[in-house]
Amino acid sequence: MTTIKMFSPVLLLVLMQSGALCARRFRGGRNPLPRRAPPPPTHRADRGDTTESFPLDFTAVEENMDNFMAQVKNLAQSLYPCSAQKLDYDMKVNFLVNASATCNDGSPAGYYLKESRGSRRWLIFLEGGWYCFNKENCDSRYETMKRLMTSFKWPKTKRGTGILSPLPEENPHWWNANMVFVPYCSSDVWSGATAKTEPSGYAFMGSLIIQEVVKDLLNKGLDNAKVLLLAGSSAGGTGVLLNVDRVADLLEGLGHTNIQVRGLSDSGWFLDNKQYHCTDCVDTVSCAPTETIKRGIKYWGGVVPERCRQTHEGEEWKCFFGYQVFPSIKSPVFVVQWLFDEAQLTVDNIQLTGQPVQEGQWRYIQNLGSELRNTLKDVPAMFAPACLSHEVITRNYWIDVQVKGTSLPRALHCWDRSLHDNRNNKAPPKGCPVHLIDSCPWPHCNPTCPTIRDQFTGQEMNVIQFLMHMGFDVQKMAQQQGMDPSKLLGMLSSGS
Repeated sequence: MTTIKMFSPVLLLVLMQSGALCARRFRGGRNPLPRRAPPPPTHRADRGDTTESFPLDFTAVEENMDNFMAQVKNLAQSLYPCSAQKLDYDMKVNFLVNASATCNDGSPAGYYLKESRGSRRWLIFLEGGWYCFNKENCDSRYETMKRLMTSFKWPKTKRGTGILSPLPEENPHWWNANMVFVPYCSSDVWSGATAKTEPSGYAFMGSLIIQEVVKDLLNKGLDNAKVLLLAGSSAGGTGVLLNVDRVADLLEGLGHTNIQVRGLSDSGWFLDNKQYHCTDCVDTVSCAPTETIKRGIKYWGGVVPERCRQTHEGEEWKCFFGYQVFPSIKSPVFVVQWLFDEAQLTVDNIQLTGQPVQEGQWRYIQNLGSELRNTLKDVPAMFAPACLSHEVITRNYWIDVQVKGTSLPRALHCWDRSLHDNRNNKAPPKGCPVHLIDSCPWPHCNPTCPTIRDQFTGQEMNVIQFLMHMGFDVQKMAQQQGMDPSKLLGMLSSGS
């Protein structure tokens, strides 16, 4: 707190001086008289013609960051009308220096970057988007989802959302970080290390792309980083689990031992469970998760963490499943996982649209939530709402979902503080939870879950309407629980 009190007046003074400069620059409106040539500079000539910048390290005020950021943004907004430059929130595309690391079709891989000068925190986000596991379904993927296999037609800029947003009201804790978005164009769950060898074939170089992105960023300021958070959603979330230690080892091997590497895996904690009913293994959706990964890891030349490989030698495919690989990971990892993940239910052949689910399907869905809880119980830092959804950290509503009264951004902030305190041999902060998991047993029993819409009508459904739509029998369930149906409805409505 002392640091904040000392630091805030300095920042205020800097901003006020900046405001005074710009006020003098624009006071009086238009000036029709020709301007007098400015005298040659007598000092500070090294600045050239660039706009003055004030590098600030915000890591020093993390203990009260929410309040501090609000003050900074109010000050910045008060000065904005007199600014001669437009605020640039976009990430800009960069292609890798090492052109041998490519997308599936051989086009150059790359990333989007928004620098935040003065910040020593970096966030690298891995995009998700399923995968393909043989020539036939990769050909089909190229026809129907080409953007996930090529860099052709990548836009020049991209606007970050959720944890990639540069706005503090949308991203309370990471808004000021250097933001990096790595498009998913390798279709290999970020695990491949195989170059394209024939014109009609494909490259699978997801793991190598991550390595090359990190190397490129070292020349753009990452070498001075304090914290690097490797984050990802869906296949990108699994990619975090597979690569976070490899990134840490890479930086250490290059001599950057002071960079703290951490992981944030969103919706990438899949189960290698038995499907509700088995079907022929034709594509990614119909095939059992274990079977697609077994085939894929061979097709991609997939790379898994060394410690996990040693544990599961001959069954390296197991390292693609969160609870199997997590015990072997050395770097701190925060896991975000919906207890009723839509992608998991899809590959388990549970369809939640159209006709109400059958009683057997309903039991399967409840058991899925229980299985996920069991696999997460020993994960120190995690956020697991009882919602039916998929992906969250780049969604606009990511700040709204809560578990036991704590939002996800708050939980991530608490995690950062606990890691910081642990490194400095301090006791973890009180009233700042990092292990958050819903205990209610049904999909969307948490009232802060994202809105569900009927697939056919587009209308929003509350939790009771949703459960009824799925074939939930309130009368029967109340009888099984030994309670009055109206009481059960009240509990469902409140998320109890």
